[in-house]
Amino acid sequence: MRELLGVPVEHVADLGSSHSWTLHRVGLADGREVFVKAVAGDGLPGVFEAESKGLRWLGEAGPDAPVPEVLAAGDRMLVLPWLSSESPTPQAAERFGRELAALHAASPGSYGAPWDGFIADLPLDNTLDDGPWPRWYAERRLAPFLRRAASHLAPDEVRLFEQVIEKIDALAGPPEPPARIHGDLWSGNLQWTGGRVQLIDPAAHGGHRETDLAMLALFGTPQLDRIIAAYDEAAPLADGWRERVPLHQLHPLLVHVVLFGSSYRASATDAARAAFATAR
Repeated sequence: MRELLGVPVEHVADLGSSHSWTLHRVGLADGREVFVKAVAGDGLPGVFEAESKGLRWLGEAGPDAPVPEVLAAGDRMLVLPWLSSESPTPQAAERFGRELAALHAASPGSYGAPWDGFIADLPLDNTLDDGPWPRWYAERRLAPFLRRAASHLAPDEVRLFEQVIEKIDALAGPPEPPARIHGDLWSGNLQWTGGRVQLIDPAAHGGHRETDLAMLALFGTPQLDRIIAAYDEAAPLADGWRERVPLHQLHPLLVHVVLFGSSYRASATDAARAAFATAR
């Protein structure tokens, strides 16, 4: 890597790998530092295109949208500004809660997205759909990943997920308009920097706003109570949203079963059981 963004490269620090790409911190001759994701081997066509389109689409929500600028994107590489990390603070958490609420409120009008999606390096069906959301979630997120995860699940566990899908209308809560969501909002995709949060690695699409909040809770997020309180103050959440957290966690947990096998089997089935228990 001798040149990047039309500027000579002065140094490259390799940061390891993730899924089918490698990660790098690159210093440029003009003094800038950037973050680079590069395809490892043959890679998977479309992953960086989906990520860059998702970041730009999230950024269209407004000048305060908590996403970095895409500096360059192509089949083999994605370039973002380097974001220095800092410790989470209550002030940054509250700001993020308000900014996430504003991001979600910039409704795209439909569920899905006008590009082929990915989560990690697994394809997502982003077919645009006017809804309703429960059917879209069942058909585009749960059912496809249940088929892929089934080999790691017992037959009665597969049947449990199928029952959730069958009861999805009763489990989904009151109707909500499509929200502009990150789609993979676990704590590792929050960069605490410059007194705020910047979001990276999206699986962005028009979805349900509770999905992002449920993902924040899935593996633990610093200052989560403050984030949620600020969000709820800016955009009050519907009654019963906490009971629906397991429903929204089902898709990412099935993704983890597909990626990592039976080590996530218990977590996924526990969430399915909790989601199904809320059926009225």
